[in-house]
Amino acid sequence: MTSSPARTGASMAMASMICVQFGLAASIGLIDQVGAGGAAWLRLFWAGVLFLVIVRPRRSTFSRQTLRVGAALGVVTAGVTMLFMAAVDRLPLGTASALEFLGPLGVAVARGRGWARVWALVAAGGVVCLTQPWAGRADPIGVAFALAAAACWAAYILLTQKVGDSVSGIAGLAISMPVAAVVATIVAGPGVFGRLTPELLLVGLGLAVLLPVVPFVLELLALRRLTAGAFGTLMALEPAFALAIGFLVLHQAPNLLAMAGIGLVVAAGIGAERGDSRRRSAPAAQHHSQVSATA
Repeated sequence: MTSSPARTGASMAMASMICVQFGLAASIGLIDQVGAGGAAWLRLFWAGVLFLVIVRPRRSTFSRQTLRVGAALGVVTAGVTMLFMAAVDRLPLGTASALEFLGPLGVAVARGRGWARVWALVAAGGVVCLTQPWAGRADPIGVAFALAAAACWAAYILLTQKVGDSVSGIAGLAISMPVAAVVATIVAGPGVFGRLTPELLLVGLGLAVLLPVVPFVLELLALRRLTAGAFGTLMALEPAFALAIGFLVLHQAPNLLAMAGIGLVVAAGIGAERGDSRRRSAPAAQHHSQVSATA
């Protein structure tokens, strides 16, 4: 990246990833008060409200097909958010993020040619190093939650591409985020309402601004300065950011083998993204910030 716009875009993308991980780390503090599902619900609820206020969608803007796909996108958004919060309740943040990244990595590998299978093997080796099944250190339920979140993230990418074909800018979020809020309310709401206080509602609002509102704006600006391929390569660094913030904020110190596993997943992500045979559109690359509503 030699040009100033590219450097600026890269800085925005990395700032977005850091914001996402700080938002996740801050959300973990809510788990003791409202549970993993409640922490996810607070963020999704306020994110849905905020995007309705920001976008102010009109029914005439969307076709029936767009509404259907946008609603499906909202269901997947709720799934990835709640499943990932359940995972970080049982796993270190870096480990959970690396396992969740297998979703977009799988999509990139499926699209790739030649070296795609090699990168899949590299990622598999990273997962083994992270989970260390012979030592029994990784909570198997937490691993299952993280892998389920990865599957939702993969589905999210494909649905985001469909929405992006017919909706420009952030208008798609005016469909998906309110639907995600409704789904989370149905699933987690009954167990949370009795524990809500005005203070917790304000905390949830602050977390929703931190994640996903601010990261989405940063990534939207970054994508105006970067190609989708360059953005995807930068996104592969997120497990490393998760490891660093998990260590600094949550005092989660991984062993050397786990650190090597995260390194393998990051390397596989960079390799797979660079070998992607399809040149993706900007809306498709924007999935990260929307997911981490994600997560």
